Amino acid sequence: MPWNLNSTHAQAGDIAQLVGLRHKHFIITLVPGGELHTHRGILKHDDLIGRPWGSQVFSHQDSPFFLLQPSLADVLTELPRNTQIMYPKDIGFILSTMSVGPGQRVMEAGTGSGSMTIALAYAVGPEGRVVTYERRPEFQQLARKNLTRLGLEGRVDFKLGDILDGFLETDMDAFFLDVPNPWDYVVQVRAALKPGGFFCNLVPTFNQVETLLYALRRTLFAFIEVCEIMLRYYKPEPTRLRPTDRMVAHTGFLTFARRIEPSNDARGRDLLKEAGALGLEEKGEDEDAEAESDR
Repeated sequence: MPWNLNSTHAQAGDIAQLVGLRHKHFIITLVPGGELHTHRGILKHDDLIGRPWGSQVFSHQDSPFFLLQPSLADVLTELPRNTQIMYPKDIGFILSTMSVGPGQRVMEAGTGSGSMTIALAYAVGPEGRVVTYERRPEFQQLARKNLTRLGLEGRVDFKLGDILDGFLETDMDAFFLDVPNPWDYVVQVRAALKPGGFFCNLVPTFNQVETLLYALRRTLFAFIEVCEIMLRYYKPEPTRLRPTDRMVAHTGFLTFARRIEPSNDARGRDLLKEAGALGLEEKGEDEDAEAESDR
C-alpha cells in the first residue's frame, strides 16, 4: 500500500513527507533513484529509503528536513484538484457524526477531486465499500488518480452519470451529498439509504440550506441539524500562547439528517413534531391549534 501508516521505516513506494525550515513541506512517493529538488537543495530518495520515520535528513546543501508519514489532513490539503476540496475540519466532523467506520457501505454524490472519497475509503477500511457518483468524466478521472496514488482505489466504486435518475444501490449506511442543489435529489438519496441511515450535505449559503430543509421535511427525514465548523490555531509558545494571525473560518454549512419510518399512530405525533419530521402543512396546523388553545 503506497500510503503505509503501519511501518516504522521508509520503504520504496511509500508516500513520504519532508518538512523543512519554516515548516515548508513536500509530499513525494519514494522511488529508487529518484530525487526531490527544492529551493534548499536536492534530496536523493535512496538516502531516505530505509530510514526510520521521524529521522532528520539533509539536502546536498546541508539544509535540514524531517522525514515523516503524512497524515490524512496533510494528504487532503496537498491533493491535486480541479474543484474546491473539502477541509479536514469539516471532514472529521462529518465522519464522526455519520458514524462512518470499518466495514460500512457509504455513498457520495459529487466526487470532485476525491478528497471526501479518500476520507470515506480510509474510514471504511479494506472490508468496507464506498460508492461515488460524478457526472463529469474529467473530474472522475482525477479523483481515480488521487485514490490510486494512495492505494485506496480498491475500496471505491466509481459511477459516472446523472444522479437525477436515481441510484442502483439500496440500504446504504450513510450518504454524503456534495452538489449545489441538494434539494433536487433528496428523494433519490432516501431510496438509497437504509432506514435510519445517515445523511449529510455541505453548501456555502443560507439560501441553499433553507431550500434543503424544506425538502428534507417533505421527504421524511428527521433529527435535522445545521452547523458550521470554525478552526483557530494557537502559537505553541508556553510564554506567549495566543491565537495565530489567521484562522479557517466559514467553509460551508453542514446539514445532517436521518431517514426515519414514521407510523400513522397518533401516539407518535408529538415525537415526529419534536424530531422535525412533520410535513410543513401538518406542522402549521399544529401551531394554529396551539395558538387557538392559548387564547
